[in-house]
Amino acid sequence: MPAPPSSQLLNTAQSFGDVSRLLREGVADEESRQFRDALTSLSVLIEDAAQLRRACADPSAIFWSLEHLRRAAREHQFFLTGLGSAWHALYELGAYQQALKDMRDAIDLWHQALTRQSRTEPACFDAFERLAWRTLGEALLVIDMYEQGGAAFSEPPAKPPGATRLPMLARLRGWLAGRRR
Repeated sequence: MPAPPSSQLLNTAQSFGDVSRLLREGVADEESRQFRDALTSLSVLIEDAAQLRRACADPSAIFWSLEHLRRAAREHQFFLTGLGSAWHALYELGAYQQALKDMRDAIDLWHQALTRQSRTEPACFDAFERLAWRTLGEALLVIDMYEQGGAAFSEPPAKPPGATRLPMLARLRGWLAGRRR
């Protein structure tokens, strides 16, 4: 029986571990394999932290899980900077890097809330979990775009020829002139 397409597998992902299994399938080249491996490691650490939190584990266990995740997310950010130009030509890579930064910020906030035993900890965990899903989704999109042909398909839409935008002040003057009539 052939494997279901990756989009079908993504639709059935119920946990961060499911994302890890998806990443182990079909690799296009060495950089793609390295990206998938790095993302798999990050996904496993995300799953570990989330499972510990959901199981109401000892706060110190969650704390150390977050410490590992913080370090791994920082290393993953450095990994992204070392990717080849074909990756950096992808429009989606910037969105992924921003999502990763947002997730790192959420990890820091959750970590601080745990350290202070703050009442905001549940909200910090929820924010982290949402951003973790967004980050992994963005990463899967980057991988898919790279493996489908790269930058040729991911450029933002070009402006039509001659479609230059007037400066804000000129547009405001035009709008005001039209209102006076």
